[in-house]
Amino acid sequence: MPVKSRLAGAAVAALMASAIGAHAFAAEITPLSDETVETAKAIRDKALESDEAYEILASLTTEVGARLAASPKEVEAQAWAVAKFKELGFDRVWKEPVMVPKWTRVSESASVIAPFAQPLVITALGKSVATPEGGVEAEIAHFATYADLEAAEPEAVEGKIVFISNRMERFRTGAGYGPAVKARSAGASMAASKGALAIIIRSIGTDTHRLPHTGGVTYDEAQPKIAAAALSNPDADQLVRMLGYGEAVTVHVDIQTTMEEPVEMFNVIGEITGRTKPDEAIILGSHLDSWDLGTGAIDDGAGVAITMAAANLIQDFSDQRPYRSIRVVAFAAEELGLIGARQYAEAHKDKDMDLHIIGAESDFGAGPVWALASNVNPASLHVVDKMAAVMGPLGVVRSDRKAGGGPDVGQLARAGMPVMDLMQDGTDYFDLHHTADDTLDKVDPVALRQNVAAWVSFAYIAAEWPGYFR
Repeated sequence: MPVKSRLAGAAVAALMASAIGAHAFAAEITPLSDETVETAKAIRDKALESDEAYEILASLTTEVGARLAASPKEVEAQAWAVAKFKELGFDRVWKEPVMVPKWTRVSESASVIAPFAQPLVITALGKSVATPEGGVEAEIAHFATYADLEAAEPEAVEGKIVFISNRMERFRTGAGYGPAVKARSAGASMAASKGALAIIIRSIGTDTHRLPHTGGVTYDEAQPKIAAAALSNPDADQLVRMLGYGEAVTVHVDIQTTMEEPVEMFNVIGEITGRTKPDEAIILGSHLDSWDLGTGAIDDGAGVAITMAAANLIQDFSDQRPYRSIRVVAFAAEELGLIGARQYAEAHKDKDMDLHIIGAESDFGAGPVWALASNVNPASLHVVDKMAAVMGPLGVVRSDRKAGGGPDVGQLARAGMPVMDLMQDGTDYFDLHHTADDTLDKVDPVALRQNVAAWVSFAYIAAEWPGYFR
């Protein structure tokens, strides 16, 4: 056969193979009914008229308040969640145990000793060890970034108090958090490896208020542990100005904390049981704990309220339960290192993770949802596109970003569960994040309704569609 004919034949064969493959792929696509879409729209519109999420959030932040992981207040929050799920009429309510180390903030203070004596506003970072009783006093070793500290010679650090002054940038997506947060998470161990006595960092936040942002520190067990604290942004600016005078700046830092053995906490779960596939579940995640400075309204009381209210609106809309179950999980101890989510994923990975059909997490405050991203198989993309279309009147667009599922639900994604991201506007989120200003008055009820409307669109369609996202 001539070369040209062989090439032509190969091209025809390839085209036929492609057509056969496309046909096979098309045959695997499970259609989404028009009735499901219309019902989702109706529940969406109902959500825009409901303040149930705001009422749930007001209840949590007023009746419980701050909910530090492993503290008596987290125990109260878990009892509150069980009672709230039952009050809302969820079909099943249960708790799954989680072991959580008990860290407690006792006291914290700092001041400049020289050259310009004055107090500083700080907060201990979560899981920080204490300074020696009475605190430590030393000259500052200043570094503009974590990378600068990492590159420093030990003699520039030894016997000093490290100060990292990097500033977080503001983005709607919160993209400035990742580059900045390493100073908080890893700075203490890096400083300790070079002989520092303690570390203070500029708060990982975008505000200009004199309110420091706490957040977890992660210690390298191979290094000594030193006390770690965050300065408010104005106080960090003040230190930078002082250093600009060219004189050594000496500070005193006194942080007292305790760390006790792990105690038993719980992930609290409420479920609306599916009518046809009750063992298969759509996961709506958030975390119940908070830091102890504010009342945890945006982080993550709002997420708890949004997911509870979304599931409840779906069950209240009709006497008929969805095709599959909708499971709302209020994870324990997220702030201390995703502890509840990691233990949930471990407990379920070999047991029933294949029955976790798809999930998403609300843990980025109460700003409006503006985009929908997915991480699903190609044969289910038409369903995701329809979800986005239903959310369109809410101002939501379809994102081509690969979804991660969020901090907690992302642990289930690593175990194989498909995930979605209902992306919220986080422009102002890091003004409040982990501060005493994280309180109910910062939450816009209209934006909260919009969130719930987006979440019912996702949850109802995912629960009612008989196909699979894996």
